[in-house]
Amino acid sequence: MKKGYKALLDEALGEITTLSVEEARARFGGDDVVFVDLRDIRELKREGRIPGALHAPRGMLEFWVDPESPYFKPVFGEDKTFVFFCAAGWRSALATKAVQDMGLEPVAHIDGGFSAWRDAGLPIEKDES
Repeated sequence: MKKGYKALLDEALGEITTLSVEEARARFGGDDVVFVDLRDIRELKREGRIPGALHAPRGMLEFWVDPESPYFKPVFGEDKTFVFFCAAGWRSALATKAVQDMGLEPVAHIDGGFSAWRDAGLPIEKDES
């Protein structure tokens, strides 16, 4: 039986921690937290970014998280909480479940993603290039 994206999202949301924008804002800027932006570089250029967020393209995430990968990024080996987000929260929900399944913890994602953050009037920076 085929699983569509809705089933995958429902499954992920049942197994991961979802933060409201307010909960994410309360963690923003903490020394023990890394916000991880999964959006495509074109989205960042067009929409802006959350200041200080690490850009980890969704297509590379599992490779960046796995210490045995030649693409491993040491930040993912740090003792931090990783808060993932995308544009609306779908990619980040699936990504959060994937890295949680890989053993990365603690992890969470932002409900509504970057759009909810921006719409709440929270800090963003625009690409000036």
